[in-house]
Formats: sequence, structure tokens, C-alpha cells
Amino acid sequence: MKTLRILVVDDDVLNLRIAARLLKELGHTGALASDGDKALRLLAEQSFDVMMLDVNMPHPCGDATLRALRAREHTAGGKRLPVLMISGYVTEATRHHFMAAGANGFVEKPLALDVLATELAQLIPG
Repeated sequence: MKTLRILVVDDDVLNLRIAARLLKELGHTGALASDGDKALRLLAEQSFDVMMLDVNMPHPCGDATLRALRAREHTAGGKRLPVLMISGYVTEATRHHFMAAGANGFVEKPLALDVLATELAQLIPG
């Protein structure tokens, strides 16, 4: 797989550190944001191949952040950034809700290297 530039968004510092370490082990680079507002600002300033977005966080929550991103992309007519939702508790209803809102995949916490590698490979083949 090619090296990806990934934006990881999570309000928990430990989760951000774990994600950064796993992505580095997979050979990827990127940036970290502690809330949705910061993530949307980074997306306006920088280019990323994928965003990993926590479901439960403040300013705004993962749902609102995803919807804001998709609305911005629609308005700008730009390409859609693949979004991988991350959560410590995933139900079928939650998965369905976020996929309908425009997410491209879902990974449960705690993040595991092999699962993350598989999900990223499905989002960005090659």
C-alpha cells in the first residue's frame, strides 16, 4: 500500500497517540486533531488521503463533523475524502447511521494494527 496522509480526530490524547503509533508502523503520516472544529480547519488548510473520525467527541461530535465535511465537499464540488469512523462501542444501528451519513468504514477501539491495515487497504486500494 502507498503511504497515506491521514487526519486522526479524537478527543482522547491516549487514543490519538495509539493511532499515531499504529499509522507510523504501517508507514503512514498525517496530523492529529482533538475535536471536530480543529479537524475541519486542518482539512481546509491541508490535503489528506483519509480521515479517521471518533464518533463521540465535542466541538462538534463525529456525526456533525462528518456532515459538515460532506456538505463542504458537495458545495465545493470536490472529491470525497474517505472517512473511517472509530468508536469504542459499535452497534449495527450506529454503523448504519454513519454509513448513511457518508462514512466509508468503521473500526472499533481499541485500535488493532491488522484491522486498521485491512480497513485502510479497503478504502484506498493499491
